[in-house]
Amino acid sequence: MSQTVVLGVIGSDAHVVGITILEQAFSAAGFDVINLGVQTSQEEFAEAAVAHDAEAVLVSSLYGHAEQDCQGFHDVLDAEGVDALTYIGGNLAVGQDDFEQTRETFEDLGFDRVFNSETDPEEAIAALRQDLQITTTEAERATISS
Repeated sequence: MSQTVVLGVIGSDAHVVGITILEQAFSAAGFDVINLGVQTSQEEFAEAAVAHDAEAVLVSSLYGHAEQDCQGFHDVLDAEGVDALTYIGGNLAVGQDDFEQTRETFEDLGFDRVFNSETDPEEAIAALRQDLQITTTEAERATISS
């Protein structure tokens, strides 16, 4: 049975390339991906996570205003009864010089994992598999690495 992830670009951000790459990578890795597209509201993430019984909510943002877009995000998820891992990645802050500070900011906002814009999708997939305690068979590992 495949694990379901909800993916989208939060707030007013209209950058679609990153989530398209993530959708393809997570789908190829065996996840059932619900791609909400760009300019997704917090409520749309929560509604999709509930509707699809998602194990993870993956938030993307590239325009540098993710902190303001994500204020109260986990309150919205909690209000809808969403019990899922939350990841965020991209260019999360304007002038992002110290990514460790940015990581702390988003962890303080409640995200389980925070990735910068240079993160390879395989790293995020490996992290999600680890967090969901999904083990891969040798055949799957060979497929993933090829």
